[in-house]
Amino acid sequence: MKNRIDAAFEKCRAANRAAFMPFLTAGDPTLAATAALIEECERCGADMLELGIPYSDPVADGPTIQASYGRALSAGCRLEDIFDMLRGVRERCELPILTMVSFSIVSRHGPQAYFGRAAEAGVDGVIIPDLPIEEGAAVARLAEKARLHPVFLVAPTTPDERMKGIVRRSRGFIYYIAVAGTTGARAALPLDLAQHIARVKAATDKPVAVGFGVSSPEQVAAVAQAADGVIVGSAIVRKVAESAGRPLPELVQEVGRFVKKLAAATKKN
Repeated sequence: MKNRIDAAFEKCRAANRAAFMPFLTAGDPTLAATAALIEECERCGADMLELGIPYSDPVADGPTIQASYGRALSAGCRLEDIFDMLRGVRERCELPILTMVSFSIVSRHGPQAYFGRAAEAGVDGVIIPDLPIEEGAAVARLAEKARLHPVFLVAPTTPDERMKGIVRRSRGFIYYIAVAGTTGARAALPLDLAQHIARVKAATDKPVAVGFGVSSPEQVAAVAQAADGVIVGSAIVRKVAESAGRPLPELVQEVGRFVKKLAAATKKN
């Protein structure tokens, strides 16, 4: 059976557009809201979804996502609750889902157990930003054994030789970090971003998806011309936070409108 991530990229390639991947924090503001938002993202044109697993000490996330993790943890969000929520979502939703998760969480539960439970809940891939490729090969094999795609990250500062190892080990796609540093909306993306994406694409035939800093339909449209996928995180998480005090249907509708605008910007010229 083909992984949903692979099928999504094939579908987008045939439609001459980049895949759009929103990011949500699990449990922010509630797990019921997260479930409704995942389904709304699918309805509004998302091609896959990155789900952040709340962690008290994230290493790659800026203040917006850090704050969302804090809210989810304060509300008592636990890993098993997240997997329970995803099992329910999977009964109604075919959107490919990847968890963005700290290796501390994976290690605490045991990689084999974490991947097995994730796969059973309907997860398709895993991104572990604090797991370097040099130490990640064995972990990646365990993810693949559970039929999950392990996705590794390439930064603007990654040397060519190291990048070759990363693209060999990644499955599904390569996650390219548009800007050095942490996640967070940026007013402008690097002028040489397309050149950096081309450098990664020259090293692999796997899709390259770009995240970190992409925050508006205009930026999505620009990135989509060079990349195979576009990831938007902090701008969506901020929209969730701004609507958190409203009734759930209104929150979902407000976020959905924004996701729809972003997804509509992925057409290639």
